[in-house]
Amino acid sequence: MKCSDSALFRHEIAYVLGQMQQPAATDELTRCLQDAAENAMVRHECAEALGAIATSKTEEVLRKHLDDDVSVVRESCIVALDMSEYEHDERFEYADGLKRVMSDS
Repeated sequence: MKCSDSALFRHEIAYVLGQMQQPAATDELTRCLQDAAENAMVRHECAEALGAIATSKTEEVLRKHLDDDVSVVRESCIVALDMSEYEHDERFEYADGLKRVMSDS
């Protein structure tokens, strides 16, 4: 995805690919996420895009980066796996953890 020298632009491209949720983007987003020389902001957005695509392949890639050396990438993979789980769930709301905890008590 080295379409530009601008990390901000590459970040925005990854964001758009995630919004489109097209599995065809998986290989390029994965390549970017795995590239330790890529800007952390770009890698973070690639992780979130992979979480939005939400296939077994993207989940596997994200799990491999749960111990990434860069904290923002690690944390983005955690969030992305949660997003991926949500894509396969029947829940209407994404961030409803507090509501669920309160209803259990």
